[in-house]
Amino acid sequence: MSARGLYFLMLSVTPCDDVSRKSRKRTVNSKMAYQTFQQEYLQIPVVTRAYTTACVLTTAAVQLELITPFQLYFNPDLILNNYQVWRLVTNFLFFGPVGFNFLFNMIFLYRYCRMLEEGSFRGRTADFVFMFLFGGLLMTIFGTFVSLVFLGQAFTIMLVYVWSRRNPNVRMNFFGLLNFQAPFLPWVLMGFSLLLGNSIIVDLLGIAVGHVYFFLEDVFPNQPGGGRWLKTPTILKMLFDSPEQDANYNPLPEDRPGGFGWGEAQRMAYCKVLYQCITGNYLSWRCTC
Repeated sequence: MSARGLYFLMLSVTPCDDVSRKSRKRTVNSKMAYQTFQQEYLQIPVVTRAYTTACVLTTAAVQLELITPFQLYFNPDLILNNYQVWRLVTNFLFFGPVGFNFLFNMIFLYRYCRMLEEGSFRGRTADFVFMFLFGGLLMTIFGTFVSLVFLGQAFTIMLVYVWSRRNPNVRMNFFGLLNFQAPFLPWVLMGFSLLLGNSIIVDLLGIAVGHVYFFLEDVFPNQPGGGRWLKTPTILKMLFDSPEQDANYNPLPEDRPGGFGWGEAQRMAYCKVLYQCITGNYLSWRCTC
């Protein structure tokens, strides 16, 4: 092969190598980005992760026209007569089409649900799930009388209300325009909904249910003659909470650090050397450890 032919052959091969190298680099970067996203996603507390993911997937399914809102909304007649019991859950998962209202609700839902789970409910996942069930039950009952078809926004307001009452000293800033204490946050959100022309019945329902839970859980038990009415069922504790370790438990030798006295010979050897160095007696030695 002539020198000119070899030169053109090198020119034809080199771009392929560059493309292959760039392709491998993109693959590595994509893999690293996926691993980073997966790591961040798995760091979200389990209840917040499950509920937020369910809301996003439900909205995505509606956007892709895999399902319709008519299959999700709350309808007592269809639930009782046609046994469409999934509507008891799905009406809490749909926040409308993708837009400003959806993003606004998702941000508040994720933020305050996570702060509650990592704050006052840290280590008490079963209690947090029970709060979800209690709030959902009350909203379902009240929603029957006020003719609400989707209760997800009211549920978000309930989470915001409980968090705000448990953090009364936190200073809040709303879009850089208004400064206030945390307990006023649900009412500020209700006023914002009113300015946008939305119905405030949803906000009032969330505030009412949140107040009922807060009163029964945090206020009434501390009153004279009060008691704890909300008790998490044992089955939820068995499912979501790790069992507490018995303070009187005495582990077996193989479960203790060092196993069956492994390392004992080394400890005795150290004692022997120390004894000999201090006393100068290299003949008699007895371990008193």
